[in-house]
Amino acid sequence: MSTSQARDQDGTFRDALATVDKSGKRIWIYPKRPGGRFFNRRVALGVVLLGLLFAGPFIRIAGEPLFMLNILERRFVLFGQTFWPQDIHLFVFAFITGIVFIALFTVAFGRLFCGWVCPQTIFMELVFRRIEYLIEGDWKAQMALNKRPLDADKVVRKTLKHVLFFGVSFLIGNVFLAYIIGSEALLAIITEPPTAHLGGFVAMVGFSGAFYGVFAFLREQVCTTICPYGRLQGVLLDRESIVIAYDHVRGEQRAKFRKGEDRTASSKGDCIDCKACVHVCPTGIDIRNGTQLECVNCTACIDACDHMMDGVGLPRGLIRYASESEITDKRPFRFTTRMKAYAALSMVLTGVILTLLVTRSDVETTVLRTPGMLYQTQDDGRISNLYNFKVVNKTSRDMDIRLELLEPAGEIRYVGRDPYVNSREMSSGEFFVIMDKANAKGMSTKITIGVFSGDKELERVRTSFVGPMHLPS
Repeated sequence: MSTSQARDQDGTFRDALATVDKSGKRIWIYPKRPGGRFFNRRVALGVVLLGLLFAGPFIRIAGEPLFMLNILERRFVLFGQTFWPQDIHLFVFAFITGIVFIALFTVAFGRLFCGWVCPQTIFMELVFRRIEYLIEGDWKAQMALNKRPLDADKVVRKTLKHVLFFGVSFLIGNVFLAYIIGSEALLAIITEPPTAHLGGFVAMVGFSGAFYGVFAFLREQVCTTICPYGRLQGVLLDRESIVIAYDHVRGEQRAKFRKGEDRTASSKGDCIDCKACVHVCPTGIDIRNGTQLECVNCTACIDACDHMMDGVGLPRGLIRYASESEITDKRPFRFTTRMKAYAALSMVLTGVILTLLVTRSDVETTVLRTPGMLYQTQDDGRISNLYNFKVVNKTSRDMDIRLELLEPAGEIRYVGRDPYVNSREMSSGEFFVIMDKANAKGMSTKITIGVFSGDKELERVRTSFVGPMHLPS
């Protein structure tokens, strides 16, 4: 038995990261260029997702971007629908639903998201490493280049690579900024002098630098150390979860391939110990050690192993998508009780979100009595309270807004002009509520205010009215 096999079986590989040596110094990963049927599918999906990502800020639905998170103005757009801080309950339910769905997806299919959809993986493996392979060559050529003394060829290659890296990072940073401030604001920053948009220009440079640092230097450290999702695997995965797995029943005992030998008769498994799966791994792990924290389910090891199996005439699938139960117990995938519970909870939360979206009002009105002020007595003997109001128009049309006192009887008198709210904007102002003393029930009276646009009642708002204290006779 080799030293590496003994180390694998006694579990000591779990005591250290593949990217860190015993002294704590980082081990730079040089993954071999991947290729194969799964990689081709990932490339096709990645092209589609990259196209959507870069086109997203410029796609308009009813005049609004497809997706925007304008934190500065507290305005959020999703599929053309504008949401405001008043819709925070929707975000809370959506966040909870997302967490439950991630848990369900991970329980059933492991870290599939990371390998196929995660922007970090797509950019790193399908963009930046492609540039690196093009300029510096495959893994062994890169290792040789880095060990070589500094010369003109090395300077040119390294400079060209990092210039392209920063250029792509600058493009990503611009797109990322467009999702925050909108494509129009981004184009203004690009076309106008930096001094006219100093804050936006600094943000653009900052985002570009951050992405350059991630993809040029941090790389797999984001997946193995920074991203919290990988940590979830330890508590979410079980023996029924579908992951990228090495079939240890079929593969062990691993041994080098000898042409013409009967491996079954010599008690050898199908693993020929070529380490092709290790060489292509972007996080530097050996998948034959089992499911590990660092595995992002990128399928590179599947393609590499299948290629080697084809070369020696053994069946494919030694490394494949499978559960531990399927490999050990020969039991096919089944929907476990835990999966059913997560699925049921996801459906309930999704139903709640859909209900809230359907019943979501066109406007969101906040009415607050002006703090620190008591009631005032009018010339006609009636009493009044001063209120502040804010009206958020969630629709794509401008609105004339009218406020009416519904309960008890009384009058609303605006301070200034009547409220008018532009589409997807907020309007604020002040008004007096005036009523007879007889309608005021002591120090605090609950009143109901209707919000109208034309003859249509949009919503009702309840607040309190301060009146004189009724002393006992």
